[in-house]
Amino acid sequence: MAVKSVEKNTKTLDILTGDYNLLIKSGEKSMLYTELKFPENSLFLVTGGAGFIGSHVVRLFVNKYPEYNIINLDKLTYAGNLANLKDIENKPNYKFVKMDICDFEAFYQLMQDEKIDGIIHLAAESHVDRSIKDPFTFARTNVMGTLSLLQAAKLYWESLPEKYEGKRFYHISTDEVYGALEMTHPEGVEPPFTTTASSTEHHLAYGTEFFYETTKYNPHSPYSAAKASSDHFVRAYHDTYGMPTIVTNCSNNYGSYQFPEKLIPLFINNIRHRKPLPVYGKGENVRDWLYVEDHARAIDIIFHNGKIAETYNIGGFNEWKNIDLIKVMIKTVDRILGNPEGASLDLITYVTDRLGHDARYAIDSTKLQKELGWEPSLQFEEGIEKTVRWYLDNQEWMDNVTSGDYQRYYDDMYKAR
Repeated sequence: MAVKSVEKNTKTLDILTGDYNLLIKSGEKSMLYTELKFPENSLFLVTGGAGFIGSHVVRLFVNKYPEYNIINLDKLTYAGNLANLKDIENKPNYKFVKMDICDFEAFYQLMQDEKIDGIIHLAAESHVDRSIKDPFTFARTNVMGTLSLLQAAKLYWESLPEKYEGKRFYHISTDEVYGALEMTHPEGVEPPFTTTASSTEHHLAYGTEFFYETTKYNPHSPYSAAKASSDHFVRAYHDTYGMPTIVTNCSNNYGSYQFPEKLIPLFINNIRHRKPLPVYGKGENVRDWLYVEDHARAIDIIFHNGKIAETYNIGGFNEWKNIDLIKVMIKTVDRILGNPEGASLDLITYVTDRLGHDARYAIDSTKLQKELGWEPSLQFEEGIEKTVRWYLDNQEWMDNVTSGDYQRYYDDMYKAR
């Protein structure tokens, strides 16, 4: 690995040695500037690779980098589905391993057996509603699972002659760790930034504040508290041991292969089957939406070119009130199915709001845009159109994931509201 320079105490020092361990002193922060060119046959592991975002990352890496070997590690809980990766399951540079990230001994052995060079960590319990009902599972998976991976990686990489040289631990997190923003402009105002993904018909901000990489953590739900803790552990392993880590915080993702407990696939399926559309409260909560394939591209860019110990926000520059987004989905699904315009508006059913429901999330991704040249590729309406068509064209996939346990979960989550 060619090391260019290190920033330390705001000064840049030229480094003539490639020994990473010389660059980090325990307890001191530093940032390693690299353009990392991983050698052929490097082996990278993606946790949660059978899930929604993870499957898109695995597919991208397997197809784009035939010289890399990619291990997809997933416990295959309710949201993990190997059918998400049927198109690449026989590729020579792809391998699946079924494992719980909390199983430290098994994972440490895997690190040694496979000689893993880098980890892209996506495995997590991620649904806020579930975290409210069962916070212990979220603490176990998101906190202890992350710690298990970090410690196994530390022990294995430090046992090598090259130590941490050429290694990466990339942790994907959420914007929910930042807390919530005030909705100071509920009518919407012109936002301070515009990208390719910005809607032509609906490009609004509902406040003047945004989440930045420097925003202090203030998690509100058990889910976001668990993710915040895992973020801190990742950064601690850099600051204490010199592990080359990167953390990113993303906004709400949408696209294909998303388990239908989340708003967009749930509502597309319910519209198709004329089932109620359960809207929390008045539907005025605001979220920023990011197309999942754009997120996977960002992960690729950051994994290869991001600065060690840095944090990057990844967002779609798309704020939408839930009710407005739902009406866009209704309009799109009805049009594609040949229904009269507005035919499914009567399905909207307002239900009791979620406990502690944050009012507004809005992420600022200009750091990633300026430093690494990434921005979303699809205009929002185009992304929603592709997403709706995918779910309508893949009803067999939807039927398979919405049978059995899912139906019992759905009934339990919504019938009493």
